[in-house]
Amino acid sequence: MSGTALQHIPLARPQIGAEEQAAVAAVLASGRLVQGSEVAAFEEEFCAQVVRGRRGVAVNSGTSALHVGLLALGVGPGDEVVVPSFTFAATANAVRLCGAVPVFADVDPATFCLDPAAVEAALTPRTRAVVPVHLFGHPADMTRIGALAAGHGLRVLEDAAQAHGAAWRGVQVGALGDAGAFSFYPTKNMTSGEGGMLTTAAADVERTARLLRNQGMEERYRNEIVGLNYRMTDLHAAIGRVQLRRLAGWTESRRRNAAALTAALTDLATPGIVLPRSADGAEPVWHQYTLRVRTGRDAFVEELARRGVGAAVYYPAGVHRLPAHADGLVPNPLPHTDTAAAEVCSVPVHPGLAGDDVARVADAVDAAARLLA
Repeated sequence: MSGTALQHIPLARPQIGAEEQAAVAAVLASGRLVQGSEVAAFEEEFCAQVVRGRRGVAVNSGTSALHVGLLALGVGPGDEVVVPSFTFAATANAVRLCGAVPVFADVDPATFCLDPAAVEAALTPRTRAVVPVHLFGHPADMTRIGALAAGHGLRVLEDAAQAHGAAWRGVQVGALGDAGAFSFYPTKNMTSGEGGMLTTAAADVERTARLLRNQGMEERYRNEIVGLNYRMTDLHAAIGRVQLRRLAGWTESRRRNAAALTAALTDLATPGIVLPRSADGAEPVWHQYTLRVRTGRDAFVEELARRGVGAAVYYPAGVHRLPAHADGLVPNPLPHTDTAAAEVCSVPVHPGLAGDDVARVADAVDAAARLLA
């Protein structure tokens, strides 16, 4: 390593600038702060760009989008919902919040997405829905999952929290199931500061979701159902509208950075590292560039940090191994989940990478892997 200190390359870098600040200032000046015209415009614009042919219901987080989506699809106490164990806990949390039981299934070892064969093996007469997660920005196999759901009368809620703009066989994620749930947390491919969006083509699902997010009412003081307070503010929607205009460009940057990383690491023939792969028919958006480190993964992450490259482990344990979900159903072994949890490591791929950052990331990955081989 050079004696000159290099600037640290963070794993994620939210792209927030003067336009977002001006949009927030305009909302503050308007005096209308919650679920107003900015929210309505964000819903329309997001769906027109990201999930054409669907309608959107903006909420205050991605977890809220999952919760409202499941409720609007009729999931409730006594139901079982098949989810991957290799994901963020919010996927299963939303199932629990409906009073239903998460049934954990294994993932495809190449894409880290829900394995359709594992879904089929987990089905019981109580199964009501399936929640495939488009993990790390890579779409799940919605062809096989959709066919399974249709054959067994199941609802499908796509967890697209990390996959804004990804597509499966030419169809955008969030427009493949009965409904889709997106997140706008600061580290996602676009942000609204915080927030989420439920997308659907079904008028009844949309209306129920709108009721649920707003205390069960469309008309003020006429509460039709027991609802929640999951409203998005106009402040967040204003940020989201600005971010949405940049999403396509950021996605292309992520794809270029991922291709460059793959090319560099392939040329370096780095030992002990397995590079991410895309399935046939998948158009990923590279929320994360996730490696497998066959041995010494945690030491590898520490070595990258010493070399000025941010890295993180998503996720160090399957959700079925977390205390909150220890009583969830695991009808079949989850070997690919456990192996992934022990081996994965994500490195920077975000659109804020500049200059020789991609080459620095590749060189650090190669050097760290060789040191620990």
